[in-house]
Amino acid sequence: MPVRPVPGMASVAAPQDGKLFAPAAARNSGAICDLLADAAPPRGRALELASGTGQHVAAYAARLPGLMWQPTEVDAARRASIQAYADEAELANILPPAMLDATAPGWGADHAGQDLIVLVNLLHLISAGEARTLIREAAAALAPGGRFVIYGPFMRGGELTSDGDRAFHASLAAHDPETGYKDDAEAAAWLQNAGLDLLRSVEMPANNLALVAERPAN
Repeated sequence: MPVRPVPGMASVAAPQDGKLFAPAAARNSGAICDLLADAAPPRGRALELASGTGQHVAAYAARLPGLMWQPTEVDAARRASIQAYADEAELANILPPAMLDATAPGWGADHAGQDLIVLVNLLHLISAGEARTLIREAAAALAPGGRFVIYGPFMRGGELTSDGDRAFHASLAAHDPETGYKDDAEAAAWLQNAGLDLLRSVEMPANNLALVAERPAN
């Protein structure tokens, strides 16, 4: 897909030394690392979709050293930022960022055998059709027993549950009517339709939600 522009509140700050900075990533890294420490396998291959600035993957790699992390990003400036954060971290378990459009069909076969796939703060920025494609490809990329963790803002039972969520969803929809918050139950159905088992739904800080799914071992 082409890189979708997003409203200013979803953008990142100006680069410094090649590194982009997203305030939201700085705020939520600790909580997501705590979640992954509980939900992720202790070792293996980990694929991060839509890695953004690179702040997250540097934190994940430090917290979960048994996983070899492959960051991916469709945007070249963000891939450069990811590499800058990886260089600064000096960790051996971060691979060079790869070009990947997670909403395009077919990439799952090219990245097969993943023990963990992580997606943070993307579903609300893409269309429902793109979200379904992404989930199907992630399911195809997982090894048997592999986990898929999705984090971000969601509707709960079709409802927006805070004033901040209602305002953000409205701004996204006004900017691009195909985007906006997805419903938690609908996302769970997409995971199930892709052949994954939803293990749990975890309430996260700032009214976010994490969905932890698994590809059956058999």
